[in-house]
Amino acid sequence: MIGLFAGTERGRRAAADLAGFLGPDAVVADGPVGPALRGLWPRLGAAVFFSGTESVVRLVAPLLRDERSDPGVVCVDGGFAVALLGGAQALAERIADVLGATAVVTAAAAVSPLDELVELLDAAVDGDLAACGAALRAGEPVRLSNPLGFPLPALPDNVVEHGHESAWTVLIDDRVPAKRAERLVRLVPRTLVVGVGSSTGVAASAVSSALDQLGARGKLDLRAIRAFATLDRKVAEQGIADALEDWGFWHGSTTTPLLSYPGEELAVIPVPNPVELAIGIPSVAEAAALRGAAELSGGGRVEIAAEKVKGAGVTVAAARVLPRGRLALVGLGSGRADERTPRAEAELRRASVVVGPAECVDQVRHLLRPGTRVRADGAVGLAESGAAVAFVGPDAGPVVAGPVHADVVRVTGVARQL
Repeated sequence: MIGLFAGTERGRRAAADLAGFLGPDAVVADGPVGPALRGLWPRLGAAVFFSGTESVVRLVAPLLRDERSDPGVVCVDGGFAVALLGGAQALAERIADVLGATAVVTAAAAVSPLDELVELLDAAVDGDLAACGAALRAGEPVRLSNPLGFPLPALPDNVVEHGHESAWTVLIDDRVPAKRAERLVRLVPRTLVVGVGSSTGVAASAVSSALDQLGARGKLDLRAIRAFATLDRKVAEQGIADALEDWGFWHGSTTTPLLSYPGEELAVIPVPNPVELAIGIPSVAEAAALRGAAELSGGGRVEIAAEKVKGAGVTVAAARVLPRGRLALVGLGSGRADERTPRAEAELRRASVVVGPAECVDQVRHLLRPGTRVRADGAVGLAESGAAVAFVGPDAGPVVAGPVHADVVRVTGVARQL
């Protein structure tokens, strides 16, 4: 929802005129600005004030909680549309076009799409993200390399495919490149499950050394580890527990789980390097890695990312959860802006393609990122090809028949649970 606030009669008339251009998501607040703002704030995606920046700062400051969830703020005053907070650059520019004003974008408002990618992918960052983001906002070409095929939202036109000459490169991968390039930003998603097998009484130092060797031989960035996995009887090994705690300390992770599986489950998993173990199964490290990846993939594809590495009384291996396309089924209900849930709006911003009947797409078109493609049909095929797709309709009920080889989520678009 876009809330429009004005404290004068002239401002309210201007707000009403602007609301007609912004579409059904725009609501002109009634009554005094302060109480109206406090009442609508939790539901706002953006707030537009027909007032100076100083008074607006005083109004919104007590309400600010989290820069990732607070609404964007635009001030319209004296022939300017000022993007004050929360990534409101596009809205300020749109308002400026409608009113014949000048858009002013502050540093706080100019949120980089790269910051959003980091959050979306839950990725670690290597490189100068701020400088790369500044170049992106300035309109410089930025090369994007996405070799594993993560489904991404629509990105600015100056984000170009791998191979284009540009000053900055963004690489989305769990592997370490062979050469360290200047002006390279790596986003490292958490895709890996590392399987651990060991003898009784294994030393923590041996496990840590094996993990380092696994990363080096497999050219893996160990910040990409999403979980560890092992045989159920090995969970109590103090050496494994201590090594994983040490790994979590150095990698800033205290929540990486250690998954465990009984021998009969691991025994039936095909692995690249089976052996005759004394415990009667052909693999622990590779089998546990694949089993853990399969569990976390939700039925998606997995692969061995690095075959087993042997250390002193320990063996480790890594499996990769491969990314899949995404299909969000977004029910719009009555289509009223004040009923739309934040989750529905987030899925629409996350999509690179929006599919649905024209009347439904028109209700949410103003929420879409620049460059988002719109299609009348073909949602399943697009998602299965690896795209991030949102299908919009009156409800989030079943619109697909049979299995879909993509991650499917159903989102209610109105403020009630399905």
